[in-house]
Amino acid sequence: MAVEKITTEQLRTMKDTEGIVVQGCGGDLQAWVDGLNESLNESGILLNGCQFEKGYTFKNDGVTCLFFPFDGVECDIEKMAMWRIRTHGLFGGTWFSDYANNRLGGFAEEGQKKKPHCPLENADGNIFNILGLASRALRRAGMAEEAKEMCEKVTHSGDYYQALGVIMEYVDVSSDEGEDCDLSQSQQ
Repeated sequence: MAVEKITTEQLRTMKDTEGIVVQGCGGDLQAWVDGLNESLNESGILLNGCQFEKGYTFKNDGVTCLFFPFDGVECDIEKMAMWRIRTHGLFGGTWFSDYANNRLGGFAEEGQKKKPHCPLENADGNIFNILGLASRALRRAGMAEEAKEMCEKVTHSGDYYQALGVIMEYVDVSSDEGEDCDLSQSQQ
């Protein structure tokens, strides 16, 4: 199973999905996936040789997490609940719905799109570099149309500060959750 990278904003749209979130997953993520599947099978939690076939990785508050949806997984939910409680101190395991409500600000309402994070404090001040960073953050958040609209508005703005104002209408430039914005190209 390949682990898919996902943003916290994408997670907030998964209102009808339940699963388990494991927090503080350092090192090789595939080793975490394999070890968790093996442990849950040996414990009789995953039934009939079943394994988590779908997994997501994301960062929140500087911590790497794994999310395993229960979709298509045959498991003993009572044993899973006991495992979650018993191992919470080790893995920070929690139900996805609890994690979304308590750590992500809840699920996004239908039609509501939160601005993706894109802190710019270490970014190259070139407006086209900033525009590229913001555009990438929007596309990663599933907001490709908004990225296109923002680019058009920026290119038709009157000056640098107007352009920055337009960008800030589309992305959150605060530095508290920078996982959606890749500054690596601006720091070359």
